[in-house]
Amino acid sequence: LVYYFWRFGLKIATFRTNGAVGVGEILEDRGVVVPFDLSAEDAARGVLSLIDRGALPDRKEPISLSDVTLLAPVPRPLRNIFCVGKNYMEHAHEFSKSGFDSSAAAGAVPKNPIIFSKVPETVVAHQDDVIIDSSASEAVDYEAELAVIIGKGGRAISPENAFDHVWGYTIVNDVTARDLQGKYSQWLIGKSQDTFCPMGPWAVTRDSLDIANTAIRCHVNKELRQESNTGLLIFDIPTIIATISAGVTLMPGDVIATGTPAGVGIGFEPPRYLKAGDEVSIEIEGIGTLSNTFRNINR
Repeated sequence: LVYYFWRFGLKIATFRTNGAVGVGEILEDRGVVVPFDLSAEDAARGVLSLIDRGALPDRKEPISLSDVTLLAPVPRPLRNIFCVGKNYMEHAHEFSKSGFDSSAAAGAVPKNPIIFSKVPETVVAHQDDVIIDSSASEAVDYEAELAVIIGKGGRAISPENAFDHVWGYTIVNDVTARDLQGKYSQWLIGKSQDTFCPMGPWAVTRDSLDIANTAIRCHVNKELRQESNTGLLIFDIPTIIATISAGVTLMPGDVIATGTPAGVGIGFEPPRYLKAGDEVSIEIEGIGTLSNTFRNINR
């Protein structure tokens, strides 16, 4: 299946306007989104509706970005989000020293990709609030990450063919309850608290990025905390895709978060966990900026 629109470097958003959900191309220089002609059922699936088609639908009249509310590009993934742990060298060392790393006994730098997951219900959009529930965790942390969106499924995908299976990319914040991550040997609970996967602001098709040299930054309240480059991944995207698909069939629309650089809250002494009112902004060159404010849960 050939996705001809991969060649054009598109930015694709899922959005809501006048109570209806749409999917469209973002034209930032004009400040508009150009909706695709999709049924309400298809639009509710976000970019998954385009992946299934393999070609772009007809376009409708542009809408000003000021008149829409952005949703996550994949509003509800079909299954758990695949994630990679300790995939930047400096972060692997900072996390290993934190006392919360259940894999530290095997060494600070992993010999093979560490794969875990977040449940689909964690996904929220750009500018949505992220919940801090102090009754569940008192150590909420941020993790800026590039995420891969799979376009063509497969099993036993070779590294050489891995990019043939990539539809595009987006940004995620792999929000983590560090105390829960340390308490349980498996990371699912600490990674899957409600609202713990901001995603967006939109997705870009795979040719939009030079994945071997793409800058990634994270600011907390405008303070630069993380600054790195996807070229510094310990395990690159082809290796990650090959590792997961060796025995797990990847499906169109699967999302894979590729890991976070150094500079997370747990890496400071003392740790700098998030508190109510903090704003976390993640910028990935060629995609855009994902921003979210952290709020205490209302009980």
